[in-house]
Amino acid sequence: MTTALICDDRRSVREGLTRVMSAVIGIQRIDSVVHGNELVAQYSRRAADIVLVGTQRAVPGGVEAVRRLLAAYPSANVIVFGAPDDAGSITAAIAGGARGYLRWDASRPGLVAALTHTLISNAMAAPVSRAVPTVQLTERELQVMLGMSQGKSNGEIARELYLSEDTVKTHARRLFRRLGVKDRAEAVAHGFRQGLVS
Repeated sequence: MTTALICDDRRSVREGLTRVMSAVIGIQRIDSVVHGNELVAQYSRRAADIVLVGTQRAVPGGVEAVRRLLAAYPSANVIVFGAPDDAGSITAAIAGGARGYLRWDASRPGLVAALTHTLISNAMAAPVSRAVPTVQLTERELQVMLGMSQGKSNGEIARELYLSEDTVKTHARRLFRRLGVKDRAEAVAHGFRQGLVS
């Protein structure tokens, strides 16, 4: 039996995600909690195959709960979800160990496909090993990605690297293009999957 656990403080979101996840083949039980501080307790009672945690409204509880959950249960399959402008929280959650993220603006079929892919990938996964990077990045691009993975703004990355903010934005655009991603959160998720950042 495949099980899911949703964490978000909005009833409409929990109910909407429950409907979406009900359409994912194989999911037979869906639990939900309101606050991040309930997540670890619920997981300890009934471990789930996939855990969805909202970042935007559940912050600061959501991101911190992801860290606490994965510290206690490193094999937990956590996916965070948030708005495109919530990249800071999404990247912080991924840096804390989340396996990936979903965007609020994805279509329902897109969400179903992404969740199905996640469950299939998780079921087929052997003991996890770092993949060999398939994209060659410059040293600066790697430095920018590392800054992103630490939740730093372009300005903070620029100051750390002694560059202008515009130069950092240029490196970020090139990085996105090389990786075939649209934003920071996707770039950081790719970096963790490929072993480019840790």
